[in-house]
Amino acid sequence: MSTYRMKIAGLERELPLCPVSDKLDIAAFICFGDVELTIAAAKEIIEKCPEFDYIVTPEAKSIPLAYEMSRQSGKKYFVIRKKPKIYMTDPVSVHVKSITTENVQTLILDSKDGEELRGKRVLVVDDVISTGESLAAVMKLLEKFDVNVVAKAAVFAEGDAADRTDITYLEKLPLFFKD
Repeated sequence: MSTYRMKIAGLERELPLCPVSDKLDIAAFICFGDVELTIAAAKEIIEKCPEFDYIVTPEAKSIPLAYEMSRQSGKKYFVIRKKPKIYMTDPVSVHVKSITTENVQTLILDSKDGEELRGKRVLVVDDVISTGESLAAVMKLLEKFDVNVVAKAAVFAEGDAADRTDITYLEKLPLFFKD
C-alpha cells in the first residue's frame, strides 16, 4: 500500500493512501490508537483556538481528539451521534453526505445536550475537514439550539478546505489525483 509521509503536531507519520474513486486517492488519517499524536494535536488545536465553554464533535473518528482536548482544557465535550440512542429523550437530527461515506448519514443531538449548549461558546472539532459537508451539518444542528460557535477546528484541512478562512487546522492534507 502506498503512503504519504508528513509531520503532524511535530510528529512524523505515514498515512495510507486509500482510493475514493478511479481518479482520486486520499491519505487516511486515523487517530484511533495513536495516543502520542492525539495528545500533541489536541494541545496545538487548543492553543490556536479562542476561549470556549464546550467542545462538540461528530461521531466517531474525532472522539479521541475531543476527549483529549476535554482532558487538557477541563471543558466538557459532546458527541453528535449517527443513530438515536435509547437514553435520548428528544433527539434532533440533520442529514449529511460526506466524501468518506457511501450513503447519506444522519447526525443527532439529544435536546437535553442541545439545551446545555444553548448560548454557550462552543468549539467544533473534527479530525479532517474536506468537502465541509459534515461540518455544515453539525453547524445546522447546533443552530437549532442557538449555539455560539467560536471556532471550527480540525487536525487536517483536505484539498480545497485548506483555502477556507473560517476553519482552524494544523496541517493541509493534499488530495492525490490519478491519471
